[in-house]
Amino acid sequence: MKALILAAGYATRLYPLTRDMPKSLLPLGDGTILDLIIRKMEVVASISEIIIVSNAKFYTAFEEWAKSRSFRKAVKIINDGSTSEHNRLGAIGDIQFAIENEGIEEDLLVAAGDNVFTFDLTSYVDFFLEQQKDCILVQRLQDIQELKRVGVVELDDSQRVLSFEEKPEYPKTDIGVFAVYLYRKETLALFREYLLAGHHSDAPGYFPEWLSRVNELKAYFAEGVSYDMGTHEAYQNLQELVKSKWL
Repeated sequence: MKALILAAGYATRLYPLTRDMPKSLLPLGDGTILDLIIRKMEVVASISEIIIVSNAKFYTAFEEWAKSRSFRKAVKIINDGSTSEHNRLGAIGDIQFAIENEGIEEDLLVAAGDNVFTFDLTSYVDFFLEQQKDCILVQRLQDIQELKRVGVVELDDSQRVLSFEEKPEYPKTDIGVFAVYLYRKETLALFREYLLAGHHSDAPGYFPEWLSRVNELKAYFAEGVSYDMGTHEAYQNLQELVKSKWL
């Protein structure tokens, strides 16, 4: 299995902090957001390599970060060639870029590079290997506004996805989807098909929304929390959590 971290965004909502620094490399405690994600992935035995997809603007910053770290897994940084919000590939475009650029033919774990989470990835991967189906990671959420910002799914008793709606105005259930996905190697060819059909290339949740209509998709209920880094307030709250040892 390969792991892919999506870190090619420009995070304009966090300006001026991210004018010259990628969001996933913003300081957090004694490390960065990316360090926390890497640590979660490094303990998963099935993962042989972690690939970080960046852009031309911040590629050097990621390279310098990697040189200052030691890793327990092979870590590779790739450049999607984009230089601004105007020519970026989007999250799903970056997944397809990584698949083609790296010749990925293994099962693939995909995670957003701006979400800090406490979920146990090993248990999630074990569920994926047991089910032998593409998987999403979900939790029940009480906050209706939070549900509107994520994917929302309906499930049957076997945790099969019956319906999936990304960022719904009127959520059908309280089951929210987080940006950590597991795809079988046989599914990877469908990213190209999805993009050629002209579907959304931005938020990574749009692909599993589409996939749930053409393939069987299973949901794993995770224990833990996730923190989005989309705003200045969210970043400050995350810093406080780290300082107080809650994270």
